[in-house]
Amino acid sequence: MIGKKINVSKVILTIVFWAIGLTMLVPLIWMISTACKIEADVFNFPIEWIPRRWNLVENMKEVWGGRYNFGLYYLNSIKVTVLATFFQVLVSALGAYGFSKIRWKGRDKIFLAYLATMMIPPQVTIVSQFIIMRNIGLYNTHTGLILMLAFSVYGVFLLRQAMMAVPESLSESARIDGAGHVRIFFQIVLPMIKPSLATLATLKFVWTWNDYQAPLIFLNDRNLYTIQLGMKQFASESGSYYSLIMAAAVSAILPLVIVFLFCQRFVVDGIATGAVKG
Repeated sequence: MIGKKINVSKVILTIVFWAIGLTMLVPLIWMISTACKIEADVFNFPIEWIPRRWNLVENMKEVWGGRYNFGLYYLNSIKVTVLATFFQVLVSALGAYGFSKIRWKGRDKIFLAYLATMMIPPQVTIVSQFIIMRNIGLYNTHTGLILMLAFSVYGVFLLRQAMMAVPESLSESARIDGAGHVRIFFQIVLPMIKPSLATLATLKFVWTWNDYQAPLIFLNDRNLYTIQLGMKQFASESGSYYSLIMAAAVSAILPLVIVFLFCQRFVVDGIATGAVKG
């Protein structure tokens, strides 16, 4: 029997990548393990990856049912993240449609200029954004924060690349049948770029959920704090109780893990499509 020749280089690369992946998982595993321990066992050496004395329930009760108001921060993050993700996907899709399916003078040049703004660090515009939000009365509100997070140059770029791959003949046929831009946009173009929409929604959800800078600058009412500001406050108030801090951290990353597990296939497909089409 002739066996298949083993590719040594592929085996070595596979082992190396597995080792790198496991190394990256170590902090996550330690965080989960610490969240399940009593405080006295957190820094035992050698590390007890599987706790001898489980205390996860009590730690979660302290985090969620104590004086830290963690549940409110969680709800605030869900509100801001879901709405910001929805509006950014919608606004980006509308902009991408205008740059890909509507012909107008100077379209491509303006798109290149618009794309060039990606080189501007967001910290450069933070002062002007602060002044604008304060002057229009949206400072220290979730509405102002959501509006700022609803626009993305990268989102327009990603969806435009996907829309460029949609055959123009479909739009032309719809126009002959009397369809306008609104109908073509919602009934023809959007259904054909679902992977890219899911990609943008996933990336935006993760980015907004993890965002610390924008809420820190534009929110000063504790009742409006998102999960990241709540985590900072929680870490300051709980002092050196690492079991509680890790329990809060596990609660904070749980939505991200769920979203990514369900949407990772769309992320890979959508990014690949945006990279090679257009």
